[in-house]
Amino acid sequence: MASKRADDPPGERGSVRLAPEGRGLVVVVTLVAAAVVAAALVVDRWPVWVAAGGLTAVALGMAYFFRDPVRSGPRGDELVLSAADGLVLGAEPVEDVTYLGEPAVRISVFLSLLDVHVNWMPVSGTVEWREDRAGGFEPAWRESASHGNASVALGIRREDGRRIVVRQVVGLVARRIVNHAHEGDQAVQGARMGIIRFGSRVDVFLPRGARIRVARGERAVGGVTVLAELESAPGRGESTPEPGIRPDTSPDR
Repeated sequence: MASKRADDPPGERGSVRLAPEGRGLVVVVTLVAAAVVAAALVVDRWPVWVAAGGLTAVALGMAYFFRDPVRSGPRGDELVLSAADGLVLGAEPVEDVTYLGEPAVRISVFLSLLDVHVNWMPVSGTVEWREDRAGGFEPAWRESASHGNASVALGIRREDGRRIVVRQVVGLVARRIVNHAHEGDQAVQGARMGIIRFGSRVDVFLPRGARIRVARGERAVGGVTVLAELESAPGRGESTPEPGIRPDTSPDR
């Protein structure tokens, strides 16, 4: 459950682990590479050495891809954190998002093969909705990939009643999404949500009154970068936010 995975596995902040979803694959490739290296030492033939070098490079690449850093950063009920590392593709208005049931703003982050592919919870709240959707595998940086590619989406209701959607989307190379949260789980802001193999994107859908804190072309750090700020829901001592996207232009972003 998502609530049980808030800080798992334990580790020192700033350290890097190997993601549990990739450990088995990394171990298998490493053992095969070691066996071929041993064979190369015995037969001492250049084709075997080439194979050994190639498999060693693959094993190192797998270990790098499945790195799982321990993150700490800003936390707060009004903050929406990036769910992924990568390039911010922009903040776009969208209509009638499932679960939200109203116009929203979508902030998209594109993950290249070199980015960390572990994903984090952007807000705290209750997971009320999950959608596992089949689809295509077009390049994840395209806008059409957001609604056309295979994806896993979560609908989270915050304590103040505000709702958001976070969607993991596969890409041209990515073929598998792992998401550990299910309906009824408690999402914890900054907690580990899952992982996507290999290049992909993550979309966060927010109410139109959100104050956007990032711009197209910026780099986001999952569990650390603040994508937006949400005002309190009406009826909790604050006025209803005006419609529209209101980018933050303060210099301390």
